[in-house]
Amino acid sequence: MLTDADIRLPPPFRLVRLREVGDAFAYAKTNAAEDGAGTLVFVGRFDLAEFALVLEPDEPLRLARRTFYACMAALADTLAAHAPPDTEIRIDWPDSVSVNRGLVGGGQMAWPAGADENEPPAWLAFGAMVRLVSMTGTDGGLHPFSAALEDEGFDESGAERLIDSYARHFMVMLDAWREQGFAAVAKSYLRRLAPESAEGLRRDIGENGDLLLRRMGKTQVERRALVSAISNASWLDPATRGPRL
Repeated sequence: MLTDADIRLPPPFRLVRLREVGDAFAYAKTNAAEDGAGTLVFVGRFDLAEFALVLEPDEPLRLARRTFYACMAALADTLAAHAPPDTEIRIDWPDSVSVNRGLVGGGQMAWPAGADENEPPAWLAFGAMVRLVSMTGTDGGLHPFSAALEDEGFDESGAERLIDSYARHFMVMLDAWREQGFAAVAKSYLRRLAPESAEGLRRDIGENGDLLLRRMGKTQVERRALVSAISNASWLDPATRGPRL
């Protein structure tokens, strides 16, 4: 097992490591105000890469939630960096990540209760899990819509290296946002988005983070609300506290 010293996080990240029974996302939400931006909470679990990140955006909350897309795009890019060639990494809007069409995990986000939509929130917390190893002990055919990195041929770098890699990919995403605007983040996220069956469909991300769908020959824009979509993580099984099977 790697030690904290072996997790080489770039500035300005600060590592908080929890025991296996810990909950990274819950810890980040509870301690965000005290721990501050850049805190990366890591739970050392054998079967999952589980972590959470504390952020302190300077935009009003209604705009700052778009950070969720930067976090998710960085997660997909991290997996792609450790995947075998031609591995399909997809995001199912807004929060689930699949490998070769099998669910491996996803992300979730929280902010202070009662925060003013027109003021910068005191904090945002992004939490993520990725299934490393299948623990079902059954034939994989019984769970055709789930996957684990080990079974998909990923390198054996382990949870620690994935967290280390994620921090760097997230910094790259933030740098692109600063230099090129949010459009750069949206492009990175949307290129990973699982395709829909409709032809002539254009997808964009609105100023408040909603997914906008424009269909060929129609002037009306379909809007899918981000806030309601991430109110409950679609990929998370609350009973097992891991990605659904």
